[in-house]
Amino acid sequence: MSLESLTRTIVGSITVAGDASPRVELTPKAAELIDRLWSAHGPLMFHQSGGCCDGSAPMCYPAGDFVTGEADMLLGDLVLDEDRSVPFWMSAEQFALWRHTYLSVDVVPGRGSGFSLEAPEGVRFLIRSRLMEA
Repeated sequence: MSLESLTRTIVGSITVAGDASPRVELTPKAAELIDRLWSAHGPLMFHQSGGCCDGSAPMCYPAGDFVTGEADMLLGDLVLDEDRSVPFWMSAEQFALWRHTYLSVDVVPGRGSGFSLEAPEGVRFLIRSRLMEA
C-alpha cells in the first residue's frame, strides 16, 4: 500500500441493489492497520457483529474464516489497491435495522474481541455511523 493511500479514506464500492452511494469506508488509521494485518495474515474480510459479547463491533477475519451465506449482505468492497480488497459483510437481519446508516470503520486504543485479528495489537476497530443522505 502506498503512503498516499494510508493518508486517505478508502470508500467501499456500491454492492447493495438499488443503492446510489456507498455504505462503508475505512478511515486512514483503519486502512493502515488493515495493511499491517494483511501483511501478517493474507486476504481479509469484515463482518459487522450484531451484538452479544462483542457489542456491535466490526470483526476482522482472514478471508473465508467467517462463513457468509444467504443470511448475510455484502455492504461493500474496500479496495486497498489494485490487488487487494476487503469485503464488508453484515447479517441481513441487522441490515434491516441499519439500512439508513453509513458506516465508517475507525481504530481506537483498547482491546477488542479475541476473535478479531486486531486484538493483539492493543487497538480495536470501531464503527462511527451517520444517517445516509436521502
